[in-house]
Amino acid sequence: MTAAFLLFIVLQRLAELALARRNTARLLARGAREVGAAHYPFMVAMHGAWVASLVIFGHDATIRPGWLAVFALLQVLRVWIIATLGPRWTTRIIVVDEPLVVRGPFRVVAHPNYALVVAEIAVAPLVLGLTWVALVFSALNAAMLWVRIGAENAALRPGAR
Repeated sequence: MTAAFLLFIVLQRLAELALARRNTARLLARGAREVGAAHYPFMVAMHGAWVASLVIFGHDATIRPGWLAVFALLQVLRVWIIATLGPRWTTRIIVVDEPLVVRGPFRVVAHPNYALVVAEIAVAPLVLGLTWVALVFSALNAAMLWVRIGAENAALRPGAR
């Protein structure tokens, strides 16, 4: 079961990168612009290191069913977020000349995808009993989100678009 959990995370991340790349290319072709690109390689490296740490340190771990249930609920939220944004979902900060999305989870939380990632970076390691991985990468992610949300909010502020 541990191998299946880890394989799911790896394949999910690869599929998300492919979807994000496709959506980004389409948005840019329609005249959108990217902001905050300088920090993007650091974010990708951090997430890659997170996945690698799960595989390296968790490959022989015992699955914690309670945390796995929480992780499964987070995946439902992920699908809802991606479905709500549709072709506007991407891993980059892409600004389009269209109204902001205010339906679905965006009615409740300004940045639901970031809230999801915060939870997931903590919960996935806990599924494997890797508390230290949850703590280290939660701290790194907090620093990344400080930069990223600031850049996104500035770019999406009325008058900035």
